[in-house]
Amino acid sequence: MAGVSNRVALVTGGGQGIGAAIAKRLADDGARVAVLDINEQSAIKVAATLGRGAIGIGADISNRTQVLGAIDRIVSECGGLHILVNNAGVIRDNLLHKMSDEDWRVVIEVHLRGAFIATQIAQTYMVKNKYGRIVFLSSTSALGNRGQSNYSTAKAGLQGLMKTVAIELGPFGITSNAVAPGFIETPMTKATSERIGMTIEQMREQVAQSIPMRRGGLPEDVANAVAFLTAEEAGYVTGQVLYIDGGSSLI
Repeated sequence: MAGVSNRVALVTGGGQGIGAAIAKRLADDGARVAVLDINEQSAIKVAATLGRGAIGIGADISNRTQVLGAIDRIVSECGGLHILVNNAGVIRDNLLHKMSDEDWRVVIEVHLRGAFIATQIAQTYMVKNKYGRIVFLSSTSALGNRGQSNYSTAKAGLQGLMKTVAIELGPFGITSNAVAPGFIETPMTKATSERIGMTIEQMREQVAQSIPMRRGGLPEDVANAVAFLTAEEAGYVTGQVLYIDGGSSLI
């Protein structure tokens, strides 16, 4: 099974949580991984655990100049770019009537502008080689979620971007898909639980009791799905959104 063996993969926001788990899974499966994060030390730290010549790069995903420099470095040092996982994201939750313009701007800039910039730059190399795998990290919040008008909008927008990329780049052997996690236990969800006055353990238990699978998700659950979508064998799967939520979207 070819999978991602000997491919070069870029994981944005790979310095912690879901991104770090995806980077590890792709490296374990044989890819050479570039970990990009706004926190350069976090990116370098994760990359150091991966082996296979992994590199860690610090860059602001919403800054075109920085992303261009990062991808140029990846192609130069690693010999190409075959896989892009648009994982970078932030949260600035608040109810609609309390949300500031800055809360809105930051979330949209990182999620949507960041994914657009990275995809636009990466596709130039993928089109040239007639091969590519692009995965966008959406969320069940794309279906709407109280206190997350900015985040929900960004995650829904990523699905529209993903489908358009699938249409435009399919003729060049490039697939474009999205995964949409539900509750996944990460530093980001821990911050959310604290914001609403709960511990992460309480949130985990609450979620577990409300969904068919009766447990919360782990970063590895998302990484497993991304591993499939980025594999060579997934070449006829494109324009799809895979919900990784233990069945919560069924309720």
